[in-house]
Amino acid sequence: MKDHYGRQISYLRISVTDRCNLRCRYCMPVEQRGFVPSEDLLTPLEIEQLAQAAVSLGFDKLRLTGGEPTLRRDIVEIVERLAGVPGVDELLMTTNGIRLPWLADPLAQAGLRRVNIHVDSLDQVHLARLTRFNVVHKVWAGIEAAERAGLRPVKLNAVVVRDYNEEDVVGLTRLTLEREWHVRFIELMPLGEPAGFALDHFVPTQESMDRIERALGPLLPLNDGKLQGEAQLYRLAGGRGSVGFISPVSHPYCDSCNHLRVTADGRIRLCLLSEEELSVRDVLRGGGSIQDLAALLRRAVACKPPGSQLEQGVFPANRAMVRIGG
Repeated sequence: MKDHYGRQISYLRISVTDRCNLRCRYCMPVEQRGFVPSEDLLTPLEIEQLAQAAVSLGFDKLRLTGGEPTLRRDIVEIVERLAGVPGVDELLMTTNGIRLPWLADPLAQAGLRRVNIHVDSLDQVHLARLTRFNVVHKVWAGIEAAERAGLRPVKLNAVVVRDYNEEDVVGLTRLTLEREWHVRFIELMPLGEPAGFALDHFVPTQESMDRIERALGPLLPLNDGKLQGEAQLYRLAGGRGSVGFISPVSHPYCDSCNHLRVTADGRIRLCLLSEEELSVRDVLRGGGSIQDLAALLRRAVACKPPGSQLEQGVFPANRAMVRIGG
């Protein structure tokens, strides 16, 4: 399904909760208030109905996000329902990995295909400063559990934050020499209440690339230098994995955007960096059908903006990242 700018929209990211067991400085305040009440979260059946509507329009890739999606007690049921929707070719999850030692096997058996595990550093001091918890060993256990469960290839996501982990991109990249892992470095985005923090601690992709090449040698382009999804991909000479850079601030990729987001409280976010939203929950709980949901998704695709307004210094302030979905 194409929008008004010729972009093929086929990827739906669904946040299932705005709660998290970490408190990353760029994402969630220490004392987050006003979590979405459980009764206002989309139920497993409603999420399944949303997926059915999306698939009817040509969406074939679904990703579950949060907050931390594994905090949902019914997360395995959600995965099982989505995996059973005909036409879903890719069913993925973004997680911090902490609960994967217990959930990786059940999630894989339910139909999950792959995980992106968020880890900003392998240095326990740096990670504790950034997430406010000492969890390196727990995240590492989660990565290993995902591999054992067959959720491969494992992707590791890291947001690069000045004064916290900008030097740690080297250690994370080094993992790709010996392991078939995909490491992705993401530029910090000014969203919601922590927007000032993002502006003060922003690290452009080129700086991270220069740091990696000084330490580990040249980054060799993959995919003929073209974007794969949101990432520009590289590998180190002799490396088994890949290194990617997602640069929404220094090199926006709006012209190739292929997705919509649904927030934990059931709202379609037309663009991560826009405040425009349409309510899925209102349609579902107002007696709407799958066809009504499809019409809402069609409207959302038609209303997608051509790009963000970051270059004009306009930053969305109504929701922090944790309230939107990673």
